[in-house]
Amino acid sequence: MHAPVLVLKDSLKRESGSKVHHANIQASKAVADIIRTTLGPRSMLKMLLDAAGGIVVTNDGNAILRELDVAHPAAKSMIELSRTQDEEVGDGTTSLVKCSMLRKPSLTRTIIPQSSVELQVSLYWAAAYNKALEDAVAVLDKIAMTVDVKDRATMLGLVKSCIGTKFTSQFGDLIADLAIDATTTAGVELGQGLREVDIKKYIKVEKIPGGQLEDSKVLRGVMFNKDVVAPGKMRRKIINPRIMLLDCPLEYKKGENQTNAELLREEDWSVLLKMEEEYIENLCMQILKFKPDLVITEKGLSDLACHYFSKAGVSAIRRLRKTDNNRIAKACGAVIVNRPDELQESDIGTGAGLFEVRKIGDEFFAFIVDCKDPKACTVLLRGASKDLLNEVERNLQDAMSVARNIVKNPKLVPGGGATELTVSAMLKQKSSSIEGIEKWPYEAAAIAFEAIPRTLAQNCGVNVIRTMTALQGKHANGENAWIGIDGNTGEITDMKERKIWDSYTVKAQAFKTAIEAACMLLRIDDIVSGIKKKQAPGAGGPSKPQIDQEGDADNENMIPE
Repeated sequence: MHAPVLVLKDSLKRESGSKVHHANIQASKAVADIIRTTLGPRSMLKMLLDAAGGIVVTNDGNAILRELDVAHPAAKSMIELSRTQDEEVGDGTTSLVKCSMLRKPSLTRTIIPQSSVELQVSLYWAAAYNKALEDAVAVLDKIAMTVDVKDRATMLGLVKSCIGTKFTSQFGDLIADLAIDATTTAGVELGQGLREVDIKKYIKVEKIPGGQLEDSKVLRGVMFNKDVVAPGKMRRKIINPRIMLLDCPLEYKKGENQTNAELLREEDWSVLLKMEEEYIENLCMQILKFKPDLVITEKGLSDLACHYFSKAGVSAIRRLRKTDNNRIAKACGAVIVNRPDELQESDIGTGAGLFEVRKIGDEFFAFIVDCKDPKACTVLLRGASKDLLNEVERNLQDAMSVARNIVKNPKLVPGGGATELTVSAMLKQKSSSIEGIEKWPYEAAAIAFEAIPRTLAQNCGVNVIRTMTALQGKHANGENAWIGIDGNTGEITDMKERKIWDSYTVKAQAFKTAIEAACMLLRIDDIVSGIKKKQAPGAGGPSKPQIDQEGDADNENMIPE
C-alpha cells in the first residue's frame, strides 16, 4: 500500500461533485428569496442598515443586493449579475435574479453519483439551456411590437408601466414626465434614424431636500452648487450671457518644486511683484478682449484677476468640477479652452438664455438655463427627506434607462408575466419533440420562466394555483401572447388594454444573463477555499508572541474570517 499523497494544505477546504451543485443552488435560492417580495406594483420595501449606521429604504433589486455582504461565492456571482443588468439596461434586476435563480434547482432531478458522468450531464444541460435561450429570444422577436418614439403618450405609458412597480408610482406621471423630458433633451442624433442618450455624462440629478416632490423639474440647461467669486461686486443675474469656459488657473504660476529666489536689492522685490501682477493682467486682458459676461474656470482664480473681472462687469466662477464644465459646454455651445492665448470667438457659448444665482435653503446654486438647443440637462429633485430623495433618484434612473432603451431600440413586449408565459408555453411544446437528455433542460427552463407571473400573483395576494392554471390554459398553444396578470388587482387581462408593457431590450438582456448564469453555475464542480480554519474554543494554551523572521513576510497566512 502506498502512503496517501497530500497536495493541499490542511487549512484548505475543498468541496466537489453534487455537494457543490446543491450548495450553489441553495445559495442562489436564498438570494432570490431576499428580493422575491420586491417584484410588481404591490411590492414591499426593504430597509437596509449599513455598518456606518446609514439607512437605505428601497425595492430596487440592484440597490438591495448591492448593500448585502454575502459569503457564498455563488451568491456573490448572482449579485454581480444584477449589477451587470443595471449597468447594461438599467432595469429588470429583480426579474433577472428571479429567472436565473429558479432555473437551477431542476438540475437535482438528474444528479448521477459518478462525478465524471455528472460533469458530462452538466455540460449537456448548459448546451441545452443555450438552445432554449435562442428559442426564447426568437419568441420575443415574434411577439414584440414596434412603437413610434416621437409619440409622447405611448412613451409615457411605457415608462409609467415600467416604474409602476416602484415607490414613486403613487406620484402618477411625474417621474415618467421627468425621465422622458431629460432623455429627449440629452439625446444625440447618430444618423440613419439612430439616437444615443448618455445618461451618466449629460444628465445630472441634483437632489435638494425641502419643498414638495411636485416642485421637481427638468431644466433646459444646467445648475451647480456654486456662487460667483465676489458676490457684492459681480452680477448674479445676466440675460443672454456670453459664457467662456476655461481649464486653466487664472493666478500666478507657482514653481513645480520648492523655488527659492535670492534678492540682493530691495527694488527687485517690487519688480518681482510687478511681474506677477503684469502676468495676471495680461491673462485677464486676453480674456476680456472677447467681451464675455461669465467666465468659468475649473482651477483657481486670484484676487487680482477677480478685481479686473469685477471692474469690467464680468461675473466669474472658479473650481468647478470637470463633469459640470462638460455639461455647461454641451448646454450653451461653448468650447472648453486650455490656454487664454488660444481663445477664439467661436469658443464663446451664446446658447444660454439666462444665468442666475439663486439661494435654495442655505446654499447658493448657479443656474444656466433657457438654452436654445441644449444637449445636456439637470433634473432638479425636491422632497421632504434625504431617504425619499435617494429612492426617487433610483426610480428616476430606472425610468431614464427605460426611455433610453426605447429610443435606441423602439420595441415593446407585454408585461405582467405575459412574455414569460408565452416563452414557457413554447419551450414546453418544443420539449415534447426533443429526445434524449436535452428534453429535461427545456422543461426546467419552461418551469423557471413561470417564476415571474407566479411571484406577481403571490405579491398581490390572489390564489396562486388557480391563477397560474388559468394563465397556462390561455397560453397553452402559444396563443393569447398578450394575456397576463394585473399586478394591482390580480386579474387575468389583456396587457394591451391595460397598457402594461416592458422594454424588449430589458427583457432580452434579463433572459440572456439569467441563462448564462445558470450555465456558469452548472459547470462548477469544485470549490476550493483557502481560508484558515478557526481553532476550537479552549484548544491549546495562549500562544507565545512570535518575532517575525525575514522569510516570513512572503508566506503569511490569509486572515481568518
